[in-house]
Order: sequence, then structure tokens, then C-alpha cells
Amino acid sequence: MSQSVTSQSSNEPRIDERIAVLGLGYVGLPVAEAFARHCDNVVGFDISSKRVAALLDGHDWTGEISNEALASSTLTFSNDPACLANATFYVVTVPTPVDKERRPDLSPLYSACAALGPYLTPGAVVVFESTVFPGATEENCGPALEKASGLVCGKDFFLGYSPERINPGDKVHRLETITKIVSGQNPETLARVARAYSAIIPAGIYEAKSIMVAEAAKVIENTQRDINIALMNELALIFERLNIRTKDVLEAAGTKWNFLPFTPGLVGGHCIGVDPYYLTAKAEKVGYHPQVILSGRRINDGIGRFVAQKTLQLIVKSGASIGNARVGVLGLTFKEDVPDLRNSKSFEIIEELKAFGVTAVAHDAQCNPAEAHDVFGVTIEPLESLKELDALVLAAPHRAYLADADALYSMIRTGGVFVDLKSSFQPEAVR
Repeated sequence: MSQSVTSQSSNEPRIDERIAVLGLGYVGLPVAEAFARHCDNVVGFDISSKRVAALLDGHDWTGEISNEALASSTLTFSNDPACLANATFYVVTVPTPVDKERRPDLSPLYSACAALGPYLTPGAVVVFESTVFPGATEENCGPALEKASGLVCGKDFFLGYSPERINPGDKVHRLETITKIVSGQNPETLARVARAYSAIIPAGIYEAKSIMVAEAAKVIENTQRDINIALMNELALIFERLNIRTKDVLEAAGTKWNFLPFTPGLVGGHCIGVDPYYLTAKAEKVGYHPQVILSGRRINDGIGRFVAQKTLQLIVKSGASIGNARVGVLGLTFKEDVPDLRNSKSFEIIEELKAFGVTAVAHDAQCNPAEAHDVFGVTIEPLESLKELDALVLAAPHRAYLADADALYSMIRTGGVFVDLKSSFQPEAVR
């Protein structure tokens, strides 16, 4: 499937490259759309025919690019690898997940290299944006491209790395407003990568000293955030035992100028809950076993189960029977106001509740119901079916839920439990 959407003229600075972007998800599509505003004949490739069909139809289900922007773009979309031929500048934005043992899974990167390799020509640059451990671009991706292309890395083609920093659902911190880190395996490649990204990033670029430095900078960004959230979650566990509200404590502490504004919560998504494992895997390979990083991961990975167990305790305290309890879970995405279900901890809450015989009724105002069912085995129920609940867990506080607090309270039986994970409401306002 291959087709171009409507073109538009532009007076913006042009890029003297033929660009192909591999992977059209939350990261790749905004990058491809931005390049298409500054460069002719930009190609967006994705292995998903469903994804390509939706984009050709003018709809981005991630919500990152508006229908209007898609309609006016010069982008060409395709799921045929042949569209990668004749490009001079490739950008790879495929996912980098972890496996069941929480070890780095580079198979999407290897697949991208295998698809790209046959079309790689001398002089081309391949820039990776996927989050990886330090060294992966040159030690893993370079050889994979050599094998698929028959060319020599560093002689026939060249590598760059420019980590993505997109925050899904964030309308303020966008691709164009965030400083872009760029790197290349030699000065000439770095200059070429910097020149291309400079045209699409008004916020400016930062030239890293090496590809490994750029890789390390990216992977520690989310590791730092993960650890800070883990500290807040651990504090919340302590304050719960002290019977004081964590948000009240944080608001008081936040009156000091240097107190960092992190809050507790479920840590999911494609980055924060994954990236630390990439760093620890590399650290262990060079003989160091991380302490703080893995400790933070253990805390954050256990919060979903804690929420479920605390909910069960409150149900018992309310006088209801666990075996007959009905619990509603609102918000299945990994955070509010995005449709992204990847690594969402809301499903762990549901699994733990069901393990105790509880009937869990789920609803989400953002996600794709088919994805929730096919990937996680959870059926999205109509909102009207959430009634006479023994407990309601507000896991991802989408704006659609916050608009009518009374509607939420009416779902819960008299004497039931309201679990507000992100303290979206003041306790005294809850009936």
C-alpha cells in the first residue's frame, strides 16, 4: 500500500536530502511530518498496513498530528519496503521494548535494519531515534545494516543518533519546542545530521560528543524520572501507614524553592518503565550491578498490585464481601488524555482484583476498545454499566471523567469506596 496525501507549498527552509522515516507511531509520524514541511518527497514507512491505511485516510489515532496537518502534508505513506529506495537520509523510530525477563528486545531494530539494508546506497546516513543502551547504534545496528546491505559502515554509509524526546499527549512540549540532541560517528556525519534537524527544530540542537554520549543522555532522562517517581511512591506507601494524605504533604513541602514537583502514581508507557532496564542491562554487561535504579523499578512495578490490595482492604472495611464485590476501573491508558495502552499498570490492578474473585468493570474514554481486548483481554464496558459499585478506582483521570464529579460518585453504592490515584479531587468534596 503506497500513496501520497495532498501536497502544499512552503516558504520554510529546505533540506537537501531525500528522507525516509521508518516507523510511524507516536515518535515517527511527527518527525516525518516535520521533515515533509522542509523537504521534498519525504517517505513514511510502517510495517502495519492498518496504520498506513488510517494515515492515508487522514487520521492519526495517536492524536499527535491533526487531521488538518495530515491533509496538507506532502508525506508519502507506505508499508512496502521498496519505498525506501533512493533515500539519502534515513530516520529509524521503531519501538525498543523489553522481553518477559525485562531484558532489552532489539528485534524491532533488527527488523528495521533488515528492511532498510537492501535499499541502502553509498553515502547514505542512517539516524536512529529509538531509545537504546549506550553502544547499541554502533555495536548492534551498524553490523545489522552491513549484513543486510553488503556495505561497510563508516565507509559506505554512516550512522547518527538523535534521541526522541516527545511526550505523548503533551501539547506544550512538542517536537519543535524541545532541544534536539544530535550525534554522528564522524564530524562530517554529525554536521549533516545537525543540518537536517536544525531545519525542523526551532528550539535548537545540541551536538553530543559521540553517539554513545547521546544514547546515554537519552536513557538517563527517563531513568532519573523513574527514580524520582519511585521515591514519591515509596513516600506514599509510608504516609498511607501514617494515615496522612500524600498530596497534602507534597503541597506543604513544595513551598520550598528547591523541592522537586514529582508526584506518586502508576508508571507505564513506552519509556519510563522500560528505559531503565536498557541502562541496567548495559551496566551489568560491563560488570556493575545497579542498586538505586533497580530498587526504583521494583517499587514502581509493585504499585498496581498495591492499589488493588488497598482497594480490597477498603471494601472489607466498608462492610462488603470480597467475593461479591464489583469494582469499576476508570482509565486504562498509561496516563491521562492519551490513547496509549502500552505497559499500562491499570491492567495489573484489574488482574489483581480478579485474582481475589472480584468482578472488575473497566471503562476508558481514550483507548481503542479492540486493542484493550485483543492485547490485554479486557472488555471496555459502557459507562452506564458502572453502577452500584463497591469501589471505583480512578486510575487515569481523563478530562472526560473530571468534568462531572457527581457522575463518578453516583456509580458507587452508599458506603462504597472511591480510590482517586492522582488526587484529582479534594476529599472533603467527595460525598
